[in-house]
Amino acid sequence: MVTDVYSGYYRAEAEHGGVKRNGVLVKLTADSEGGNISYEVSAAFFPHVTDDDFAVSYDMYLSEVIYSAKGRRSKKKEAVFLEDLQKYIDNLSAKAGARVFWEEPLG
Repeated sequence: MVTDVYSGYYRAEAEHGGVKRNGVLVKLTADSEGGNISYEVSAAFFPHVTDDDFAVSYDMYLSEVIYSAKGRRSKKKEAVFLEDLQKYIDNLSAKAGARVFWEEPLG
């Protein structure tokens, strides 16, 4: 079962395929199946050319599995992952030459 533990939109700066990206959809996702649990952080950068443009394109999608083991969802683990979410996303973004402005949520 896939569950978005957190999902949020923020202003961003990035470019991919010659298209400037001004927004990002950030997620922490839990995937539990057959006694296993994994957590993934992801960032999907999108153009966001107007205030109501939330058409997320997935051609600039960054993700990383940050935890995978036997077990089930844990509120304690999720709290720690949420606390470090910005760090995970900032590291992924830096590798792609992108930046997330955490102090500027969209919508």
